[in-house]
Amino acid sequence: MGIISRGIKNAFRNTIRTVSITFILALSIAMSLIMLLALQTVQAKISSVKSSIGNSITVSPAGVRGFEGGGELLTDQNASDIASIAHVSGVVKTLSDQLVKEGSSTLKFGNDDSNPNNFTNLDSAIEPGSFGNRMRVRSGGSETSANGSMPANFSMPISVMATSDFGVISSLGINQFDLISGDKFDVNITQNVALIGTDLAAKNSLDVDSTFTAYGQSIKIVGIYDTGNKFTNGSVVMPFKTLQVLSSQENQINSLIILIDSIDNVSKVQSAITDKLGSDKVDVVSQQENLDNAIAPLENIKTISLYSLIGSLIAGAVIILMTMMMIVRERRREIGVLKAIGSSNIGIMAQFTVESLSLTFLSSILGIIIGFIFSNPVLKVLVSNSETNTSNAGKVVGEFARGGGPGMMVAKIGGGIATVRENLTNLHAVLNYEVILYGLLVAVVIAIIGSAIPAFFIAKIRPAEVMRAE
Repeated sequence: MGIISRGIKNAFRNTIRTVSITFILALSIAMSLIMLLALQTVQAKISSVKSSIGNSITVSPAGVRGFEGGGELLTDQNASDIASIAHVSGVVKTLSDQLVKEGSSTLKFGNDDSNPNNFTNLDSAIEPGSFGNRMRVRSGGSETSANGSMPANFSMPISVMATSDFGVISSLGINQFDLISGDKFDVNITQNVALIGTDLAAKNSLDVDSTFTAYGQSIKIVGIYDTGNKFTNGSVVMPFKTLQVLSSQENQINSLIILIDSIDNVSKVQSAITDKLGSDKVDVVSQQENLDNAIAPLENIKTISLYSLIGSLIAGAVIILMTMMMIVRERRREIGVLKAIGSSNIGIMAQFTVESLSLTFLSSILGIIIGFIFSNPVLKVLVSNSETNTSNAGKVVGEFARGGGPGMMVAKIGGGIATVRENLTNLHAVLNYEVILYGLLVAVVIAIIGSAIPAFFIAKIRPAEVMRAE
């Protein structure tokens, strides 16, 4: 008990020195705590963003963009080849076509000529508007009437889509899919059934168990869905194999969504797909590329935080070591007296260790308070210095999204990047007990080592040598 009480009293023997050491050491501890919180917060956010965006790759025919461009569609064999690649956990096929209102003047895309039977009795739920009329003229549709207006029978085509996995509904370019009534169908069936969007159902006064005609066949409605999107709410979703047969696209696929077992393997799989199918045959778009651009600012903050944390810990260790070396050297005579009256080296080391721990504990309390106050302001400064990179990433995604195409993940990728930017600007460090305990543990270890080393060496000096030097 004497060693502990002497150690605590010695910590406050010189008030000015105690205050100075406590304040300087508190700043070092506060900086370490701030950087530890920033590192922890950013790492958690990176993990959250990676899991929310997902591990997937979009594979589409080279040269094909939606119902524009040219090239050869993918095949079922292509899907099987990709499924055999290492780290591929799933392959989702998508197919699309356009239905044309019987007797209407509509857009003339490739499918109209390749499949002249893609007529339907449904009225499109989407009004042409200025954009639809412009696209119609550019695509070779009927000319305007004498007064410059579009023909009265002009109708927008109705999009019909299919996926091999409803579990990955984003493969259809849909992030939200709520079934309002009815039930989903088995994607592997070949029956003439369909799900239709709420807008298309309302436009044609249809309900579950109603029927409509398409491709010269009667199609039964088994469900009505809502996506919160006017375009997809005016569309039709059919079983994958059924659409292949009815649209005369047997064995053909518009695009593939490749699911990867880990986001760390996305680049490997992307290269393997390009090598297997040929870069001139397919366009392979990886979310990894856009994700890397978006996460770059977070990684910058993480790197800065890590280096600053290491620097702060080293600074704290040096402060304690130099302080205790100074104190120990000042008390050489006292140490000699203690040894002369029988104190052991271990006892002397323990006394100085208690003194160091007292200063460290006091500094830790002040450092935790400072760290709590300034953790988020410092984090905001780090974020502001990284927002330029995020803006550049947003521009990259914007250019990609404007290209369109059968890769239905564009909307999800764009949404994911927007989420990353939002997460970056809303980073918030939270001080928890775990961080405090780890911080105190590190401070205690540094204090013990920093005080024990100089005390050990000085305690080995003989009392006679110390007295003679004095």
